[in-house]
Amino acid sequence: MIKKTLLAASVVCAASNFAFADTLVIGAPMPSFADKWMSYLFEGINDFNDKHSDVEIKMTDANEDPSKMLNDVDNFIDAGVNALLVVPTDIAIVKPIAKKANRANIPLVIVNRLPDESAMKNVDAYVGSESIQAGIIQAESVVGMLDGKQGNIAILMGVLGHEAQIKRTEGNKQVFSQYSNIKIVAEQEGRWDRAKALQIVEDLLQAHPEINVIVANNDEMAIGALLAARKAGLTDADLIITGVDATPDALEYLGSGLDSTVFQSAKGQGYGGAEIAYKLAKGEKVQKMNWINFELVLEEQKVEYLYKYQ
Repeated sequence: MIKKTLLAASVVCAASNFAFADTLVIGAPMPSFADKWMSYLFEGINDFNDKHSDVEIKMTDANEDPSKMLNDVDNFIDAGVNALLVVPTDIAIVKPIAKKANRANIPLVIVNRLPDESAMKNVDAYVGSESIQAGIIQAESVVGMLDGKQGNIAILMGVLGHEAQIKRTEGNKQVFSQYSNIKIVAEQEGRWDRAKALQIVEDLLQAHPEINVIVANNDEMAIGALLAARKAGLTDADLIITGVDATPDALEYLGSGLDSTVFQSAKGQGYGGAEIAYKLAKGEKVQKMNWINFELVLEEQKVEYLYKYQ
């Protein structure tokens, strides 16, 4: 069970409101408790919290609202937390968060959404996976499945401007550009959303019946694509579909419409971020960039990766 602690300004007026005097307190503003993939990241944070009796990690829900997240950061700083652990609503918000943390002399760890270089100068540590690696692994799996046949590709992108959208797509194109048998026919913003992707792919398959590969920046859009393909009467043999994240939902579809996905360890990022924040709160030195590798997942690995979520 994920423990989600919503904190009002009246509650966070003093650090003693959080925990006993000898306990380190880490404030963790999160972008949305409703995000399915993020829920596994939160489990990683809670797992670390449960295993360490000398720390209390408090998460708040910004509901994807940057102004709410900034307010949560202010409340944690006013409460005198020992460190901040943040998954930002977007990378643009990292600069003002870093300014607030630096002014208060509170260590700051950013997780999952990589800030730009200028913002990272004022961040103590980052924990996440290199998004371009996911795009490269994903595209290479498509190249292997095509095995020299013509590939007419549609790319479903996440929210435009998100680091993951930019880099995963860049990784896709970096690989596809090396093959004369592969052509990118369409690129559409699916906003990470299954229903949005379903609608987009329904339209794409009518406008571009030659499409035989759909590459999605995440699994939710990949699932939307395969549901659209089924509605159009296409079989698994007609269309290669690949996603990123290896969520439990996506793993269930592997071999039944979804041909591959790329595992991004949400729990690993959450646990790793909590561990780095904990070390900084204790005054220990940490590495600034902490990478958790992506892994290709095919049908025969379904059970192995489903087990990771248990």
